[in-house]
Amino acid sequence: MSDYSIARRNMVDRQLKARGIKDPRVLAAVGQIPRHLFVEDAFASQAYGDFPLPIGEKQTISQPYMVGLMSEALLLTGKEKVLEIGTGSGYQAAVLAKLAGRVFSVERIPALARRARRILDSIGCGSVNIKVTDGTLGWEDEAPFDAIVVTAGAPSVPDCYLRQLAIGGRLVIPVGDMGVQVLKRITRIGENNFSEEQLVDCRFVPLLGKLGWREEA
Repeated sequence: MSDYSIARRNMVDRQLKARGIKDPRVLAAVGQIPRHLFVEDAFASQAYGDFPLPIGEKQTISQPYMVGLMSEALLLTGKEKVLEIGTGSGYQAAVLAKLAGRVFSVERIPALARRARRILDSIGCGSVNIKVTDGTLGWEDEAPFDAIVVTAGAPSVPDCYLRQLAIGGRLVIPVGDMGVQVLKRITRIGENNFSEEQLVDCRFVPLLGKLGWREEA
C-alpha cells in the first residue's frame, strides 16, 4: 500500500477521537504527518496500528493515541517554545512542529538523531532543532520553555525540567518504575510553585541518563 491517507484518517477517528482526544489542532496535526516514514520499512504497513513499534537501538515509536494524548496535554496554541526529551523516530517532534512555534528535541543515541533529522527534513520540518546529549539534563542553554514533553519513563521528575519551565509552562512526563508509569502534567504556577495532575497509566521505555535510570538497570 503506497497511499496511507485512508489508514491515517482511520487512525485519527478510531484511536484518537474515539478515545477522547478533542483538540482539533492535535487531530489535524496527527492526520497530516506520514507516520509510516518514521518506522522501518518492514513495519510500514503497521505504522497506523494502535500499538508502539520498534525503531532500533531498543527504542520504540509510541502508539498514535499516546502521541495525541501527550500533545493535547501540553495545551499548545501555536506560539510556544517546546522541548522534547527523546527524539527517537522524530514522529512526536513532527507533530509538535505543527502545534508550536519552535521545537527543540534532545536524543542520546546519535544514530536515531541522524535518522530523525533526515526524515524531518524530508517532510519540511527542518525547523525542529535536535541535539545529541543526555536528555535527563534538558537543554539549559535554550530555557525557559513553555512546554516540555518527555517520551521515556522516569523514576522521578528531574529538577532541571522544572527549572527550565517558564512560569505557566507545562511538563508532561511518565513517572514510575521500569514496568509501568503514570503520565503526569506539572504546571509551573510560580517561581517555586507547581501543580501536578495524573492523566493516565502508561508504559514507556526507560529514561536513561544521569538523572534517570542507569543503563545497567
